This record gives sequence, structure tokens and C-alpha cells, in this order.
Amino acid sequence: MSKLSKEEFQSYLMQIRELAEGPLEEIQKEVEVTNKFPKEFYDLSIKNDLYRCALPVEYGGYGLSELEILQVQEEFSRGPGGMRMHLHYAMDLNWRILDDYGSKELKDEYMNKFQDKSVFTCFALTEATGGTGADLHTMAVKDGDSYVLNGEKTLISHTDCCEFAYVIAVTNPESKKDDRLSAFFVPMDAPGFEVINMPHMMGCRGAGHGELKFTDCKIDKKYLLGKEGQGLEIAMHSLSVSRAHIAASNLGMAQRMLELSLQYANDRVTFGKPIGTRQAIRCKIADMSMMVHALRCMVYDFAKSYEENPTGEYIEEKAAMCKLYSIDTTRKVSDEMLEIFGGVGYFEDCKYGPVERLYRDCRAMWLEEGAPTVQRITISRNTIKHGAKMEYII
Repeated sequence: MSKLSKEEFQSYLMQIRELAEGPLEEIQKEVEVTNKFPKEFYDLSIKNDLYRCALPVEYGGYGLSELEILQVQEEFSRGPGGMRMHLHYAMDLNWRILDDYGSKELKDEYMNKFQDKSVFTCFALTEATGGTGADLHTMAVKDGDSYVLNGEKTLISHTDCCEFAYVIAVTNPESKKDDRLSAFFVPMDAPGFEVINMPHMMGCRGAGHGELKFTDCKIDKKYLLGKEGQGLEIAMHSLSVSRAHIAASNLGMAQRMLELSLQYANDRVTFGKPIGTRQAIRCKIADMSMMVHALRCMVYDFAKSYEENPTGEYIEEKAAMCKLYSIDTTRKVSDEMLEIFGGVGYFEDCKYGPVERLYRDCRAMWLEEGAPTVQRITISRNTIKHGAKMEYII
């Protein structure tokens, strides 16, 4: 597989937009009721290279830049939210953690299997009994050439369709420092590994979530990622990048909501004139457009910074800013969209598009991979450390 030319890439972006707003929307009608992706969704994703395109060339991928990956993500995020949740993960955390921190043995065995979903993963950090990051209680105890895991994880996405879980667990409980945690690439079929399904969600239907339970779950030491004690670093760096991907997803949704709002405002007539000519509606459109543009600038700046140095000094801060601002953007844009559509937008079937579903779907983004308060903590910590300085890639 070789890199795409500029013309080929632009054609691919259009292909993905047509997929998201066409076949995937049709499939979603069933998914809204069953809350489960049919095989057709996975087949279409494989056919359109959505598991392959973000991979490096050596693993059968397109070798896209970070900016190009985020642009692809913006396009498929115009479609159903649950599918967006699945594909957003496929574009980043799914393969990137193993590529960044896996041993040569693990990478040789599994990296080229991501391209057609022969291998899919989930990311298991969150626990019901603790907070974010270092406040974890799942234990991994060294036992000869193995580790034995005991504990539970909750709110874990993709547990219905994966073969491995990236698990962050305590290996050094006496430590009060960053070396308390380690990361593992755990086979889902390991003895003592149990998945407990969770209830249906408000939006993003079809994306399976579950709780993970480890009871004397024994795995070979080869499944350790990086070094023992490197787990917090692995989790935080991986989430930093993924938070920018969340922002790209919000960008795709916000752009589509803006377009739908404008289309309806031009068609809806009151007192002999389209409501889009009214100053109050134009003020809403202006605010929506401004926020979408600002978000795109932030996401693109992050992408350029990441391409220059994936572990750069401002990567974590910029990623958190991207996600936090993207939440504000989708909140504002979705609220304004619903006000512009009025009662028409509150019904499931709307001839202009999935207004009601977009309103529900985007609210999952408040919570995915760190709530707004977590982003503010990350931003403030880095802003203080950098003395309010920020570098931009223009």
C-alpha cells in the first residue's frame, strides 16, 4: 500500500462523506431500535478502508498524516454517532497504543491485523471505585513469567466487538509516584476475564459498552506494554492524542448541524419571508459559523504540532483545549440548531436530516475520554507550567 496523492485523498474524503450520509444513515434506522451494529456496518467500513486508512504504510495502511486522519474523521462524524464512536477509536487508540508501546514480538504478530478488523481492541482505564488517571485499583501481580489481574473496569466502549483490551492496572501499590501503574494488552478470551453488558445509551446507539471483571486472570508477561511502571504515561499520552480526535468528531457533527440549520432557515417562511432573513436567526448562524471555524483552526494546529513532534511540550495542552472547545461548540451549535428548526427538529423523522439524533449523539462527547473538568485541570496545569506561553504551527 502506498500513500495517496492529493487528488486521491480529496476523492477519498468525498467517498467517506457519501458513505456517512448515505448507506450508514440507512443502516442506523435499524440500529436505533436494536442498539446493535449489523454485519453490514463492519463490511462497509472494511470495504471503504476505514480500519486501514489511518495505519502506517508498513502495516498495510495509507500512511496518512495526522491532519489527513483528522480530516477523514471529520467526514464520517457527519453520520450516526455510534458508528462515529466506533470508527473514531479505529482511527487512533485501537492500533496506536500497540504501535507506540508494544514489543517487537507483539507488533509483528498483530499490527497488520488491524487493517481489516481481524483484531480490534478496547481501552480499559475507568473504574467505578476511583477517579481519573492514577486513582485506580485493578491489580496486576507478577507471578513468574506471568501477571495475574484482579479488579473491575466500567464504561468501556467496544466490548462487544473486540479481541484485546488495553488494561491499565496497579503493579506497584506502595508507590505514590507515576510508576504505580502498568499497561497490558490483554486477550479477551483469557481465563478469568468477564464482560458484563451495560444498559442502552441516550445516543450513539449501537456502540457496545460493558464492564470488565478480572478474577485471577493470568496473562503472559509478553503482554506488558512498554516497561513496568509506565502505565500512567502510556494512558495519558494516548488519551492526549485521542482527545484531539474527539474534537475532530465534534467538528464533523457541528459542521453538518450548521449546514442543516442554514438549509432550513432558507426554506422556512413566516410572514412572507424566509426566517434566514431575520436578524435574530442570522445572529445564531453567525455564532455557529464562528465557533465551527475556530474549532477547525484549533484541530488543524494540533495536527501540525503532532506531525512535527508527537511528544512535544504543548501536545497534551493543545489536545485538551481542542476537546474542551469542541464541547462548547457542539453544545452551542446543537442548541441553536434545535431553536432554528423549532418543533420540526424535535421529531425523529425530519426531511432535512437527523436533527433529533444529532442533538442526542453529540452529548456523549461531554464525557468521552475525560469530562470538561478534567480538560480544564490539564489545561491549567500546563498553562501554569508554560507561563501562559503557547507555540503555534502556521
